[in-house]
Amino acid sequence: MIQENLARIRGALPEGVKLVAVSKFHPVETMMEAYEAGQRCFAENRPQEFCAKVPRMPSDVEWHFTGHIQTNKLKLVLPYARLVQSVDSLRLLQAIDRWGAANDKTINALLQFHLGAEETKGGFDEVGIVSVLREYADGAYGHVRFRGLMGMATFTDDESVIRSDFARIRDLKQRMNAAFPQLSDFTELSIGMSGDWRIALEYGATIIRIGTAIFGHRQY
Repeated sequence: MIQENLARIRGALPEGVKLVAVSKFHPVETMMEAYEAGQRCFAENRPQEFCAKVPRMPSDVEWHFTGHIQTNKLKLVLPYARLVQSVDSLRLLQAIDRWGAANDKTINALLQFHLGAEETKGGFDEVGIVSVLREYADGAYGHVRFRGLMGMATFTDDESVIRSDFARIRDLKQRMNAAFPQLSDFTELSIGMSGDWRIALEYGATIIRIGTAIFGHRQY
């Protein structure tokens, strides 16, 4: 099933769009089925589960982290993550930058835009993102490399709401690219999950994060 699911999704992806297999709550044995079917990029959203799985998977896996990170858990994530997609607060950003300085490492990151209607979702508002990128362009956060934006659409069956959410983050990214042309690495737009990834492609997604549509429902 996993092999067929991956083949179906890959067959619909334009060139240059990265498929991230969201493996949270699924065992390594299930993840290995995806790996053997050619998947190399995986994402987790809980620090303890993330660092427990890393040594059990092949060394060529590209690891992303997509969940909230408490600042005291950075050591469980930052040594291994190729991309932290979920920088959702100034406090976390500052802690990541300090960790990078202390460990002589530059962290690739996406700024999480508070996109959906749910108050439980984290992230910066538009003013916050503009402020962070202005500081970054002026030389702040020297141990972070901002690669783009991440967002999650409102959890709803109303496609018009999802489209509106995706249009907002696409438009914000375009404005940031225009405002800060010197940030040449600011290219990624991580939107789209199992229920809405096809819509996300219409709005310029460069990364889609797929869990259930690859692995089925969570096993624990």
